[in-house]
Amino acid sequence: MRKRVLVTGGAGFLGSHLCERLLAAGDDVLCADNFFTGTRRNIAHLLDNKAFELLRHDITFPLYVEVDEIYNLACPASPIHYQFDPVQTTKTSVIGAINMLGLAKRVKAKILQASTSEVYGDPTVHPQREDYWGNVNPIGARSCYDEGKRCAETLMFDYVRQHNVQAKVARIFNTYGPRMHPSDGRVVSNFVVQALRGEPITLYGDGDQTRSFCYVDDLVDALVRMMATGRETVGPINVGNPNEFTIRGLAELVIELTGSKSRLVFQPLPADDPRQRRPDISKARAELDWAPKVELREGLMATIRYFDELLASNEKLHAIAAARTRS
Repeated sequence: MRKRVLVTGGAGFLGSHLCERLLAAGDDVLCADNFFTGTRRNIAHLLDNKAFELLRHDITFPLYVEVDEIYNLACPASPIHYQFDPVQTTKTSVIGAINMLGLAKRVKAKILQASTSEVYGDPTVHPQREDYWGNVNPIGARSCYDEGKRCAETLMFDYVRQHNVQAKVARIFNTYGPRMHPSDGRVVSNFVVQALRGEPITLYGDGDQTRSFCYVDDLVDALVRMMATGRETVGPINVGNPNEFTIRGLAELVIELTGSKSRLVFQPLPADDPRQRRPDISKARAELDWAPKVELREGLMATIRYFDELLASNEKLHAIAAARTRS
């Protein structure tokens, strides 16, 4: 049956890939985005599709539409962006969740909340399982995002208990791929852009802290599977790649794949930056029949090609603008 699906944050990195996937499945897609971090470029190739509709909207304000499913992805996800306006970040997570849950309640739509591995904070349990309650600083610079997402999870399950809303919660671990913002401050985009430009690659701390990197296509597959589950309430479920890499190892791999001459430079570790992060995906395997398929090397090559083309295009535009200024 053809569905009408709302994707908030649909012009962002993850949201644009999800919109693409839903359209390919034959759904009608309403993409809502306030374009704080999302860009029109990410969804430009979808605008001529009659099943796709773009709406500029901030989910801290109510939205009155008729939909069957809601993917609530709206929220800046990188420290540079979510710390730029921390109050607005908290509002997006909390008031935005309330508004989307209100919509789901009114139209009896299923809703999937894009939560985050940041709800675990700087974990004292490794790898992280869904029954671990986390080690989060509630008043630190990252708290607007970490605690905002934790509150959004609370709201999801309170609406389940109080209003019988069909809610699903995915705890998303580090995800990367084409359409990442080139200046979002995330480790993969940082390293790739610095390597392609031949700039020093910046590592924080000693580079021995670990992360797990999931390619965007695998992540989108997990979200779609979660929404399709027959049970009314699902989650929270960790979604990410359980293969663990040091940040220094990632930097060295990016240098190898780009053929860059970049050198490594080290800066102090930011406050509350987790030392290790790796998902236990046993629950995703059991309940969604899902596991990531794309290896880091393969995913990085696709990401590098995207950034290489993007930087070349930007340089061309700058050259044209400079020529017009001189004339």
